Amino acid sequence: MSDYTLDRRQFIGQFIALGAATAALGLSGLPARAASSDILMKPIPRTGARIPAIGMGTWITFNVGEDQKLRDQRTEVLKKFFELGGGMIDSSPMYGSSEAVVGYGLRKLGKTPGLFSATKVWTPATAHGKEQIDDSFRLWGVETFDLFQVHNLLNWEDHLETLRRQKAAGRIKHIGITTSHGMRHDGMEKIMSSEDIDFVQLTYNAVDREAENRLLPLAQERGIAVICNRPYRRGSLIDKVQGHPLPKWAADAGAKNWPEFLLKFIVSHPAVTCAIPATSKVEHMAENMGAMTGILPDAKLRRRMADHVGNL
Repeated sequence: MSDYTLDRRQFIGQFIALGAATAALGLSGLPARAASSDILMKPIPRTGARIPAIGMGTWITFNVGEDQKLRDQRTEVLKKFFELGGGMIDSSPMYGSSEAVVGYGLRKLGKTPGLFSATKVWTPATAHGKEQIDDSFRLWGVETFDLFQVHNLLNWEDHLETLRRQKAAGRIKHIGITTSHGMRHDGMEKIMSSEDIDFVQLTYNAVDREAENRLLPLAQERGIAVICNRPYRRGSLIDKVQGHPLPKWAADAGAKNWPEFLLKFIVSHPAVTCAIPATSKVEHMAENMGAMTGILPDAKLRRRMADHVGNL
């Protein structure tokens, strides 16, 4: 067993103890693990609550149907995620069986105080959207969702109204909108400028940087939290960089491997709240979560990181 593993386990024990002490004092309504200064926590501007900067996506990776062996393996991924301080799990009815598999894992793990539950409504029909929302509560097995989003802006006017009513009733804590693949930025910008929303989700990574031009500055201006999807371009970006040695100066950004390098570039942006890499492997989850520890690159180093990846 490596020294790194021992250190990590010792840290987690101290982290949980500190979180329990904070909760006992009534200092916040945050998950217990959110109290440690050793994990990168970023604020939700509208509420001031802080969440871990690395979350978990479930597109493709958790769409494993009823296969018991694969469901149990995904539960091990969830277990590692929470052990290493994870919070946000993001899913959608668009992702096949992913919501059901997440719910299976959560039930099998039992109490998961660090969970920040995030899913979406995705349908052109308003009435069907209400049914989807109820289905998500059933599949996840949660009483309250931390975040509900309108997926890919589909029928966003009606669905946002539905989500606002659910929020007023206390079933949902935050609401938002999503897009991906660099699409629908004009529509997202208009909604961000005119609607009262808590979160936006968009694609942002070291090579897909269009969001830097308008959406990220607007999010800061409007006090909207930002979730970054496709941090690895569905794995193709990892495949691209893994064939090259990690630059020696990556240590200046606190990166010990390529996943940390790519994720630290994202979460070091001042407008970004959380990145949501997806994985089906426990060892890859451990690499992802390492991006929440250590130093972060400054603006100058971030430019160097983007240039380096772009030139590979």
